[in-house]
Amino acid sequence: MIALLLALGSSLAYGCADFLGGLGARKAHVLRTVMIAAPASLTVELLLWPFLGASFAPATLAWGAASGVASAAAFALLYRTLAIGPMNVLSPVTALVSAMLPVGVGLVQGERLGTAGLIGLPLALAAVVLVSAGHGTGAARPSRTALLLAFGAGAAIALQLVFLHQAPADSGVGPLIVGRAVSSAVTLAAAGAMYRRLGPEGPAYAMSAAAGVLDSVANLLFLMAARGGDLAVVAVITALYPAGTVLLARGVLAERVHRGQLLGLGTAAVAVGLLALT
Repeated sequence: MIALLLALGSSLAYGCADFLGGLGARKAHVLRTVMIAAPASLTVELLLWPFLGASFAPATLAWGAASGVASAAAFALLYRTLAIGPMNVLSPVTALVSAMLPVGVGLVQGERLGTAGLIGLPLALAAVVLVSAGHGTGAARPSRTALLLAFGAGAAIALQLVFLHQAPADSGVGPLIVGRAVSSAVTLAAAGAMYRRLGPEGPAYAMSAAAGVLDSVANLLFLMAARGGDLAVVAVITALYPAGTVLLARGVLAERVHRGQLLGLGTAAVAVGLLALT
């Protein structure tokens, strides 16, 4: 039950972070947003170090660094995806893609989904198709580029979660600190190399920093949940994060969803629920 609650908390934090990051990326180049979000996230983890402890064994450094590279890609791809929009379509697509790889890794490592899980996986794939194929009057239909970015973001998020899960269980917040330090370095290096292409617009500092802080909280809650429960189950519960993004997008941005897309969102909820039952 504790792992379930932690995963749900992680889901909520991810959803809010994605919404703020997507809005920030609409005001300036996505790298400008990530340049603020990633260091803000690292700051939070450094502040948690004295309270939660951290060790930096070779395995922790390796898996933490790998998660950092995946995190940098996830930050950039996800915020660019949500900046293109519509958030209420692309966020669920990203979430479902991000859930599949951890489930596969969990199964390979000996976890078993049971009957509910075997039903939930095909439903999740069907939900991806329904959510991404919206059309009709007043509907928000994502472009092919936006969908490709959403799938890429989902894969990067999945790799980040898998790498964090592989880190030693007694490493505290070590993997998070290493990962965020690496992602910050990668982001700053990329921004430096592309400086002339970033445009004159300054980042939304408060919004970008808040996104980074929430992302750090989400990572911490996920890591604690994965250490206390099965990766396959924790990953799909965490994948509920679009609920927060969609609600914020509809309430703040008044984004509309086609009837078929609503069916896809409902199917996604059922699929994630079935997987969580395992």
